[in-house]
Amino acid sequence: MAFTRKQFDILETLIEKGEALSQRELEKITGHSLGVVNRIVRELTEAGFISEGRVTNEGINAMEPYRARRAVFIAAGFGTRLVPITFNTPKPLVRVHGVRIIDHLIDACLEAGINEIIIVRGYLGELFDQLLYKYPMIKFLENPLYNEANNISSALVARYMLSNAYVFEADLLISNPAIIKKYHFTSDFLAIKKDRSDDWCFRVKDGIIQEEKVGGEGPDIWQMVGISYWNEADGHKLSQDIQEIYQSPGGKERYWEQVPLVYAKEHYQVEVRECFDEDIVEIDTFSELKAIDKTYDV
Repeated sequence: MAFTRKQFDILETLIEKGEALSQRELEKITGHSLGVVNRIVRELTEAGFISEGRVTNEGINAMEPYRARRAVFIAAGFGTRLVPITFNTPKPLVRVHGVRIIDHLIDACLEAGINEIIIVRGYLGELFDQLLYKYPMIKFLENPLYNEANNISSALVARYMLSNAYVFEADLLISNPAIIKKYHFTSDFLAIKKDRSDDWCFRVKDGIIQEEKVGGEGPDIWQMVGISYWNEADGHKLSQDIQEIYQSPGGKERYWEQVPLVYAKEHYQVEVRECFDEDIVEIDTFSELKAIDKTYDV
């Protein structure tokens, strides 16, 4: 069954909370009016998806098409700006306060019930084997082109794994694992609302990403976070579009997310999903690493 957005929001909230909620509580959490919540709860109850304020087994099963099934980590690059630490260690394996950067992301996925973990590796790829001691479910994909192409080459290697899938830049330090969700209504990209940004950002209208660019200001600017989710249909389209763009003139120089957001954007409608500065940070430089973890400041 295909749910409306409001039906999805109610079911997703009840599943996430794991307990019966009053309709006023659902109003507060979902942002839908009390009248809308009353109507949706009645619809879902009559359909057998809710009983006594809880989601039934039928409701859980009906949410399966919206469930994230796998996580793909783009982890093949050198991490030039984190030199000298990356001379001997791929950036995702760098430890911050004693914990590898990628561990926080993998743990958040497992907490959300995402147990199919795929890592695309390249630079010092064999060092990622250390992850298998803690995460024996990991599958590795090899990117032999990491040194001659941009990260679209990693997406090319993983292009058949992108349906119902998260795609992560593997060097993000996450502090709020709750931003990794078990269910998604549609494809989305995490971003932080900004008045102004000098970084990669999105121009957004009515919740849909209209443009990706470097730098911007105004009420419709959101700073990009390198975590996205792709539903089944969009994942299938990506498998074709990534290969086509990669093989086009200059294709090797593209960033992978430019495929759905720039070069083939007419094929996609990608929502923005809000997170906040305190949820996640990208450590770009060695000086930023030293500022976060003083053990490197020697």
